[in-house]
Amino acid sequence: MKTRKRSNAPIFWGLFGAGGMMAALFGPVMVFITGIAVPLGLLLPADTMSYPKMLAFAQSFIGKGFIFVAVFLFIWHAGHRIFHSLHEVGIHGGLVAKLSTYGLAAIVTVISGVALLGIGF
Repeated sequence: MKTRKRSNAPIFWGLFGAGGMMAALFGPVMVFITGIAVPLGLLLPADTMSYPKMLAFAQSFIGKGFIFVAVFLFIWHAGHRIFHSLHEVGIHGGLVAKLSTYGLAAIVTVISGVALLGIGF
C-alpha cells in the first residue's frame, strides 16, 4: 500500500482565508476610525487615540489579543498572496519564494508577539 505525502497547503490557505476575511470585514473600519474619524473629530472625541489611551489598550489582555490577531492574519494573508502573485507573473522561486514570503510572515508574527509582550500588562 502506497502512502501519500501530506501537504501543508491547507494550513497556508486557511491563514490566507482568515486573513482575507479579517481584512475585508475589519480593515476598512480600522482605516476609517484611525485615519479619518478620530483625526477629524467625527463620531469620536479627538483624544480617543491619544498615546496614554492607546498604550493602555495595548497593555490590556484583550488589546494585545486584538492587535496580535490583526497583525498575524494580515501578514499571513499578504505573504500567501505575494507568493502566488510571484508565481502568476512568472517568478517560480520554489523554496526560495516560500522561505522569503512565509518566512517573513513568520518573522513579523514573532516580532509582533515579542513587542506586545515587551510593553507589559
